[in-house]
Amino acid sequence: MFVDHVEHSIGGMGGHAFRRATHISMVSVPYLYYVHGEEISSLFNLEPREFVSTICILILLVEAIRLRTGIVIVGQRAYESNQISALAWGSIAVALALLIAPDNGREGIDAGIYGFPLIAAMTLVDPLMGEIKRVKKDLRLAILTGLFASYSIWFACHFWIGTEIIVALILAPLTVAGEVPSNKLIDDNATMILFPLTGLVLLLPFL
Repeated sequence: MFVDHVEHSIGGMGGHAFRRATHISMVSVPYLYYVHGEEISSLFNLEPREFVSTICILILLVEAIRLRTGIVIVGQRAYESNQISALAWGSIAVALALLIAPDNGREGIDAGIYGFPLIAAMTLVDPLMGEIKRVKKDLRLAILTGLFASYSIWFACHFWIGTEIIVALILAPLTVAGEVPSNKLIDDNATMILFPLTGLVLLLPFL
């Protein structure tokens, strides 16, 4: 049930640490998008949403080439040579969160009322739960710790940028739920965003 992914990571512990660091660094994506998105995308004569879509499409193209050649890089796992990588799944999910989550007419970081917690929770909770499962081999502890971390992030966004409390209450556990199932077809980097994003879409008519 519990797998030590260090053994399957290209580069061993160093590769595993690089993978975790890359994962956590993605928490900066919503900040860059909501605060500096116009500035960054204008360098390519694109709107922020167009830029996100373009990057996502490019990642998919690179991933298709990678799968065709069977290449795996440092931090990736050996089995990703013939299946869509966690990085690609995570990138797709992050892009969908930015494109779908409404900004409620706000500007700057406040526009990330939903997008920021959706992405931040995935980027921070996933490695936390993963390391607990790897080291402690305790799924219950991983879930409880994940719930605490996820609720902390969503509630922090309630006080920081005004994410509705009912949204935080409902979507925080959906983030954790996205990490629990083991599925070879889709990585938990995606489901940890897609589960709460789906919940958000269903909640929006009532907000």
